[in-house]
Amino acid sequence: MVSDGQDRIAALHARNAELQRLLETARESLGEMREKLAQAQEPPQTFATFLQRVGAHADVVHNGRRMRVAVLPSVEDELEPGDEVLLNPMSVLVGVAQAERAGQGAIVREVIDEDRVLVVARGEDERVVVLVGGDARHRVSEGDTVIIDPRTGFATERIDRTGVEALLLEEVPDVDYDAIGGLTPQIERIRDAIELPLRHPDLYREHALTPPRGLLLYGPPGCGKTLIAKAVAHSLADAVGADRSYFLSVKGPELLNKYVGETERYIRTIFERARAKASAGSPVVVFFDEMEALFRSRGTGVSSDMETTIVPQLLTELDGVEQLGNVIVIGASNREDMLDPAILRPGRLDVKIEISRPDARSARDIFSKYLTSQLPLAASAVEAADGDRQATAAALAERAVDRLYADPSNAAYMSGALIRNVVDRAKTRAIKSVIAGGERGIGGEHLDAACDDELREAKAVAASSLREG
Repeated sequence: MVSDGQDRIAALHARNAELQRLLETARESLGEMREKLAQAQEPPQTFATFLQRVGAHADVVHNGRRMRVAVLPSVEDELEPGDEVLLNPMSVLVGVAQAERAGQGAIVREVIDEDRVLVVARGEDERVVVLVGGDARHRVSEGDTVIIDPRTGFATERIDRTGVEALLLEEVPDVDYDAIGGLTPQIERIRDAIELPLRHPDLYREHALTPPRGLLLYGPPGCGKTLIAKAVAHSLADAVGADRSYFLSVKGPELLNKYVGETERYIRTIFERARAKASAGSPVVVFFDEMEALFRSRGTGVSSDMETTIVPQLLTELDGVEQLGNVIVIGASNREDMLDPAILRPGRLDVKIEISRPDARSARDIFSKYLTSQLPLAASAVEAADGDRQATAAALAERAVDRLYADPSNAAYMSGALIRNVVDRAKTRAIKSVIAGGERGIGGEHLDAACDDELREAKAVAASSLREG
């Protein structure tokens, strides 16, 4: 009996413990439900943008309206202008919200000071906005795209526009005029047109002479137009006494965009970037390669005739560049006859220089840039020149020129790029000869074979172009 009673008492204790556990669980669930119900019944909070702290109050912007509101003591003081905050139904600042990452994009046209910039949004709508946040404040320059809030007048973030950045190669060229062969007269004319006004501005002002702001390099491909543009950028830094120069290289076909107004925006951005760099005292060369792809004569379009809007945009920028001394615009084209005449008139790309195919004399100069005495030269060739490596390199170059120009008609295929390829091919043949156990160094037979290969390929390409035409 006693044992049965103790078992019943133990069972009742266990049941009571289970009931107590269930009761606690139910109480907790009821508390959570009451809390959720209370939250569901809370009035909605509104979002606002914090402007500044004024004692126990704060200035905020809500729905485009500026207000001064009270701040709960629990809200931390480390609020920054532009932060998103929460207001309760009584318009009291009660908390901080996560910042919104979306907004309206605008292009920076001018940096006014460390906190303010002039931006262009929605076409040509200009407005001054305030930079907030470390990312926007320390990295923004002219031509950049920023996110703005039109209601508050804040620019909160700088964003990369890969559509423009991919087209714009910004570099400090390491090519000087000494690296260019066969173009001495053209280089002299370029230096007279561009460097003289920068080195002697007083004389130009005394003679009331306006320096050119742009030049066009035209001629067949592979003859050194891009190389000259880089050398100009390199030499300008020395001409104006700057620490560095910039070379903004733009490939014409890559600017084309199927969306209306995008190509024009790209052009504006390029020149805004150039003006930003030049305003700091650094010379800037804006180089448009293959200009005929974009800026052909208006009225010649096959379908969309997009030149009617792209050409005027470039003309507007060129006219604006006239007011800025450190920006030089250089265009390169294989078909200058296709360019719009308005671009080539005096006052825009008013200096026109033909980069023609090299003759035999120019070819010797070009060979001297690539076939030098520092290269491994064949011992037999060096012995023939009495050990003078400089004379050996000159003799090998003369041999290659004689072979290339043996037939006068070959001059129609010559270019600086072809001559460089001849040297590269000869180097490859010399390497293969060493691997096969032959004599080390570049010899005459390597250059002969390289010349024949290059001429054969050049003639084949020309013949193919004629057949397709």
